[in-house]
Amino acid sequence: MNCYETLFVVKPTLTEEEIASQIAKVKDVLTKEGAELVATDDMGMRKLAYPVEKNNRGYYTVLFYKAEGSVINELERNLKINEEVIKFLTVKYSKNKEIAQFDKLVAAANKNATPEAESKEA
Repeated sequence: MNCYETLFVVKPTLTEEEIASQIAKVKDVLTKEGAELVATDDMGMRKLAYPVEKNNRGYYTVLFYKAEGSVINELERNLKINEEVIKFLTVKYSKNKEIAQFDKLVAAANKNATPEAESKEA
């Protein structure tokens, strides 16, 4: 199994529920294909470097997971046909240094996610 990171950006015109359902769709594809989701980093609404489909902003989400290479084809196929996703990028971590960096990113994403989860429960 290799380590991967997929960043995708959804349209800024979506409501919070629609954004959550788009993220859930992508996670479902990963679980159906047998990938192990390690962390999720919701970066929120951000300005794009250049307009994409007349959008200047987008909602960024990063998924960190471990999977076989064949999973990527199916994931990217789903991202391409989803009209709400305006951009996506998948990065593979294969060398030891890269995997160490992947572990750091996962730890940071999990650390950032924990306070949000606690505040929602309260």
